Amino acid sequence: MSVLAGVDRIDLAHVIRAPGQRPQIRQCDSFRVDKDEADALARLSQRHGLKRHRCTTLLAEDAYRVVHIDAPAVPAEERVEALRWRLKDAVDFSVADAAISVADIPTEGGRQPHVFAVVAPAAAVAGRMALFQQAKASLEAIDIPEMAVRNVAVLFEEANRGLAFLAINEHESLLTITWRGELYLSRRIETSSGALAKADAERRGQLLERLALELQRTLDNFDRQYGFISVSRLLVAAEHDGAAITAALAENLYLPTQAANLADVLDFDALPELRSPERQAQALLAIGAALREEA
Repeated sequence: MSVLAGVDRIDLAHVIRAPGQRPQIRQCDSFRVDKDEADALARLSQRHGLKRHRCTTLLAEDAYRVVHIDAPAVPAEERVEALRWRLKDAVDFSVADAAISVADIPTEGGRQPHVFAVVAPAAAVAGRMALFQQAKASLEAIDIPEMAVRNVAVLFEEANRGLAFLAINEHESLLTITWRGELYLSRRIETSSGALAKADAERRGQLLERLALELQRTLDNFDRQYGFISVSRLLVAAEHDGAAITAALAENLYLPTQAANLADVLDFDALPELRSPERQAQALLAIGAALREEA
């Protein structure tokens, strides 16, 4: 069960993964925060029995940093400490007691291995843990949006082909590129579905052109860096007017571009509201967080 706090709402998504079957979404709801997050979470915990679930949540964008860095040449169990002091100049907070997690970026051909180092102030992690403890909800993992989008994107991958996935929400766009189930690139782009929805026709066209240009530059750079990965297509999930956004991007990108449809990879027959592409995009991070699997 993922439990995600937004500006004025909390999203819940409950996913069941059975061997040999599509992941099944059992629940996907959004609840308004009337008083504060702690009060809302306590109420939801009691109503939905969150202490009986394996819960996961995501850090807010401003609560962590993702750093692409050379992999340290030390045993796996020593990597975090080996990276800690190398990261002190890459973030604007103390790394002495920061929470650090490491994700490998597999490579080929004797290239220098790299990793994603995820760094968060201890207070940011402790704050999330305290909220769940107060609400008597069983918190198993704290993740980040990049990995939540990755969890959805890998379900759409074709054998031995890379996949680009663009999630456009109310505040920004998040692009990921995955291959063989691994995250190879993540990039945030300022263009948002909220800005696109409010813009007049001329401004909307400018925003979409800029977005397409940023995407093309990123894809070109990725091809130069990871020439052994052939990216087959770009999937787009947008909270507003996804079909029109996808069509506009398809006209300006060399990569085949399609709207993401979660019905192609997930089972949610009991939740007809998820047939809407916009609702799928709104719930994407919650669903992706609930898709988390432990190695």
